[in-house]
Amino acid sequence: MMVNVIYPHQEVSRIMTAAVVSLKFRKDLLQNPMNAISHGFGDETFILERDEAEQISKIHATTLEEFATKIVYT
Repeated sequence: MMVNVIYPHQEVSRIMTAAVVSLKFRKDLLQNPMNAISHGFGDETFILERDEAEQISKIHATTLEEFATKIVYT
């Protein structure tokens, strides 16, 4: 396994924090990560670098723990 360089990027950390505190955002993130991120969380918006967005868009996970693991390890 190789550790991913995008984590713990500040924006990715903010996304993960939003997923921890909001069940709706978490469900949206697990179902369609880029849609959830583009809609933001409350008044918060997320701005990802192209490589971060590309990697996150490829994640398929059923739990937040699995999602986080896929961010950390490629």
